[in-house]
Amino acid sequence: MVWDAVCTSTARLDGKTVIVTGSNTGIGKITVKDFYKRGGRVLMACRNLEKAKEAAEDIKKECEGLQNLGTIVVIKLDLSSLKSIRDCAEHLLETEQHIDILVNNAGVMFCPESRTEDGFEMQIGTNHLGHFLFTLLLLPRMIKSAPARIVNVSSVGHSFLRGPMNLDDLNWEQRSYSTTQAYFQSKLANVLFTKELARRLKEANIDGVTTYSLHPGNINTDLQRHVDDSFFRGMSWIMNMFRPFLKTPVQGAQTTIYCSVDENASKETGLYYAECKVKQPSSKANNVEDAKKLWDLSLKMVGLPQDYNPFVAM
Repeated sequence: MVWDAVCTSTARLDGKTVIVTGSNTGIGKITVKDFYKRGGRVLMACRNLEKAKEAAEDIKKECEGLQNLGTIVVIKLDLSSLKSIRDCAEHLLETEQHIDILVNNAGVMFCPESRTEDGFEMQIGTNHLGHFLFTLLLLPRMIKSAPARIVNVSSVGHSFLRGPMNLDDLNWEQRSYSTTQAYFQSKLANVLFTKELARRLKEANIDGVTTYSLHPGNINTDLQRHVDDSFFRGMSWIMNMFRPFLKTPVQGAQTTIYCSVDENASKETGLYYAECKVKQPSSKANNVEDAKKLWDLSLKMVGLPQDYNPFVAM
């Protein structure tokens, strides 16, 4: 099948610290398990601590008897709250001497119209703005830890956005709300952020911190729990018909794992991946001016000054 790609790298993560957001279920949980088996110190950054702890115990039980395992630590992170993001980042900077890999995996999809704690449209707030702030707050420590990687889980859905990124109404305050278009917009933001971060790292003459965005595939996970309430309202039979053709979480996690550990991927930055290979994103994802404007707008929205400089080792 077209989704048979597997990350074949045998790279170890001994002595490495890895953060995976939204990792108590789905491809995030599989990613944590893979990193744990590679010997990494894996931090599960999740909104629901109880579910995260249960997931961590599941992973440990599944790996009983294996050699050279790493460690798993559960930490609180609610990406729909700027305060939670700042608190989590502050905790990590106090406790982690190095951060080698950051996987921005958490996300919401096709959820009903709602707002984050800070008033952002839920999907752009969680999928983009939350990860944008979290990444920038941790970036100085990652620069100090180089070689380091930042992996942003996007979606091919970014190409389904009608027209370019609407930077005049990122928060859906002036338009009639579309749960699907809001999701596609947030996934386009993931790709633009990845490219702009790579450009700014290069501009700052920083080597060894590489960025990646990716499409994991269409996966049968909890992420699709709102599908029947939105795009396919009244058509759940269609989703049920296609479910046998969706990826399993193990299949869906392969490109994330590839971007995080593969030796060849370490030589690349700012690119978009699917099926463990570099792919060409939509033309709107290659819009350099939109990427720059989105960066500046995101700084303002999350409360960082326009001259904020995360490109220093700390």
